[in-house]
Amino acid sequence: MSKRDYYEVLGVDKGASERDIKKAYKRLAMKYHPDRTQGDKDLEEKFKEIQEAYEILTNDQKRAAYDQYGHAGVDPNRGGAGFSGGADFGDIFGDVFGDIFGGGRGGRQRARQGADLRYNLELTLEEAVRGKNVEIRVPTLVGCDECDGSGSKKGSTPTTCPTCHGNGQVQMRQGFFAVQQTCPTCSGRGKIIADPCRSCHGQGRKEKTKTLSVKVPAGVDTGDRIRLSGEGEAGENGAPAGDLYVQVHVREHPIFVRDGNNLYCEVPLSFTKAALGGEIEVPTLDGKVKLKIPQETQTGKMFRLRGKGVKSVRSGTVGDLMCKVVIETPVNLTSRQKELLEELDTSMGKGEEAAKYRPKEKGFFDGVKKFFDDLTS
Repeated sequence: MSKRDYYEVLGVDKGASERDIKKAYKRLAMKYHPDRTQGDKDLEEKFKEIQEAYEILTNDQKRAAYDQYGHAGVDPNRGGAGFSGGADFGDIFGDVFGDIFGGGRGGRQRARQGADLRYNLELTLEEAVRGKNVEIRVPTLVGCDECDGSGSKKGSTPTTCPTCHGNGQVQMRQGFFAVQQTCPTCSGRGKIIADPCRSCHGQGRKEKTKTLSVKVPAGVDTGDRIRLSGEGEAGENGAPAGDLYVQVHVREHPIFVRDGNNLYCEVPLSFTKAALGGEIEVPTLDGKVKLKIPQETQTGKMFRLRGKGVKSVRSGTVGDLMCKVVIETPVNLTSRQKELLEELDTSMGKGEEAAKYRPKEKGFFDGVKKFFDDLTS
């Protein structure tokens, strides 16, 4: 059964941003999650299909391979470019047909590039907004210093494989056909290590924990990646090292919620301040600022503080801080305070007279009355 297009699976356009893809995935994941589908096998398969599409399209390397070559470019069983870290589309066919017909690219098997690595970096909102230099420790494979990555003991060198004579492949005839296979003696390397390095045991690589300095640019957000070229695993037999991808995750903040370049926060407002107006102090990432509250402010009113958000790591555009005021009902009132509130309520009158002070209340109950009148008419 052929696979569906990954963009079609998530219901997004081919040019969709990573943010749009994440939104689409969250929506579908909530709908088709196994906890919600009660053991429906078809829906479970659909959920797996959604997860697979999300994994490919949120990985820059895999997405590029998929956009260029389709499913073949990201199939790990066929050496897809999205998984091998170094293969191209020609390798997909070279591996399949080269061994059978003795053609393909032929010759010695190329030394494999080192694997890419991923490091998850947690930051506070303040660190993400301002940027910082951090030191990280990464366990990885590095080239052996003792043998300079050759795998041979110092003072010796690998010898040419006597079976394949350095080609990395051997040819076997079966009737009219010549079948080319990886050399069983040297595993396709074309060289034999007669006297292995004692430090790396002939592997040319050793495990080591590296300490790296990472410059986190100002404005990064959850999901952003920082690429450190050549800081992944060392390649085999002197091949290039892979890359290290530092995956950013920003912790939740007790006051602010970030959406793109904008910040949002809720500010409690007293009943009297909302009615009479005045100034209050609101927090920003740079300290407190004054915010003027007009008279008769209602709960839920949003105030915009321009330029108090986050500076974009890509465009340099600075977002805004959006302050939503929430009117707080007084609690723990004394008897006298309750009397004063009752006097205030009485002073506003009733019926049409009270509507002058509470227009929303009148509008609501007028709507309720009309609703029931329409039901009975």
